[in-house]
Amino acid sequence: MNFIFSIKKAIPFILVFLCFSCANRKEIVYYQNIDNLQPKAASSSYEIKIQPDDLLSIIVSAEDAEIAAPFNLKSVAVQSPNRLDAVTSQQTMQLYLVDANGFIEFPILGRLKVSGLSRTEVLQMLQDKIAVYIKKPIVNMRIVNFKVSVQGEVLAPGTFAVDSERITLIEALSKAKDLTIYGKRDNILIIREINGVASYNRVDLTKADFIHSPFYYLAQNDVVYVEPNKTKINGAKVGPNTGVLISITSILITLITLIISTSK
Repeated sequence: MNFIFSIKKAIPFILVFLCFSCANRKEIVYYQNIDNLQPKAASSSYEIKIQPDDLLSIIVSAEDAEIAAPFNLKSVAVQSPNRLDAVTSQQTMQLYLVDANGFIEFPILGRLKVSGLSRTEVLQMLQDKIAVYIKKPIVNMRIVNFKVSVQGEVLAPGTFAVDSERITLIEALSKAKDLTIYGKRDNILIIREINGVASYNRVDLTKADFIHSPFYYLAQNDVVYVEPNKTKINGAKVGPNTGVLISITSILITLITLIISTSK
């Protein structure tokens, strides 16, 4: 009888252990084969490509500011309330929106195709075209709405603005406070739009090889999704029914106990 009573008391702990058994090292640790990875120079020349819906800040300058002025968008006055409920006006530089077909409307030069080009290529194109009008023009450009989104089993999912024009997958996950213990590290999904077509790609963080993959650096508007592992899925599936399962098991143990007692 004491043996059966002991089993009955241990049932909840056995169920919890089965539902939340420990993951092994291969499922958790990053860069496991990094010591065997062949050395390769970092891609310092990596550049993202301009995409439709990008907002570009482009400023043209020259030794004579008045000559360069026609090649710049005019500043606009933006009104906003201050702390005293008064309205203040602030000058803001206009931005170039890359349309659905990949074009921008540029002063003097007209309609220019920039989608699919790198920042260096766009700058070279603008310098060549403006040089017809201005001697030694200086052109500066940056993407002002560069962002990536991180979803799933991370501590702080969200959409993160990127100040520079280069961000790695590891940096994006770090912005999201890293994966939870339930994140599936060997099957990170990256959703990327290329020429208007969404692509779906998988990355294994447990293998260091991904450092040399095309998805080590993220592009603007990339979505990173961390899939939950089996422990999390099983926990979510069994969790709401655990109480019922324990009750049924307890009833069965009680019935077995009564049968044994009656048969004696």
